[in-house]
Amino acid sequence: MFDRQDFIQNCIAAAAEGQAAIRELVAEAVSDPTRIAAELGPPTHAGLTPLYRSKTLTIIHFVWAPCMSLMPHNHQMYSVVGIYDGREDNVFWRRKAASIEAVGAASLGARDVVTLAPDAIHSVLNPIGRMTLAIHVYGGDFFAPEQPRSQWDHETLAEEAWDVERVKRIFADAERRFGVTTG
Repeated sequence: MFDRQDFIQNCIAAAAEGQAAIRELVAEAVSDPTRIAAELGPPTHAGLTPLYRSKTLTIIHFVWAPCMSLMPHNHQMYSVVGIYDGREDNVFWRRKAASIEAVGAASLGARDVVTLAPDAIHSVLNPIGRMTLAIHVYGGDFFAPEQPRSQWDHETLAEEAWDVERVKRIFADAERRFGVTTG
């Protein structure tokens, strides 16, 4: 059975072992979507809710609004993403001379887990008409990383400084656009 506090404590302990140990914990957590949903409760808003934050580890509950997309971005730390309801499509990118180019993709559904290396660049889309629910674990402080993060404009693919407040607005705008609030 998924227990939020146990999950957090297990992730703290596993962080010393690295990304593979975190992946196992996330995979176990999302293997029973009903239990994780019961523990975290029904989503009331699209957005990112920190469950735990330290200099070496951040655990976030993500709620993606229907049909929303997030621009290409990097994390500058490893991440493990586990989906427990809905769908999350990722496009993976790599740097080229003055921009980025797409190099792959992965479509994740309930019970799926993906790991991203510290230098990974990806964009995210919830392609379905309902909320997607996920647990993301990062190997550092997601909100104050040691190295500056970047995001890339959807249209021009020009690199910009990461703006977490803009990301929060994207979630809020998507929620309003699709009228998905339940709270």
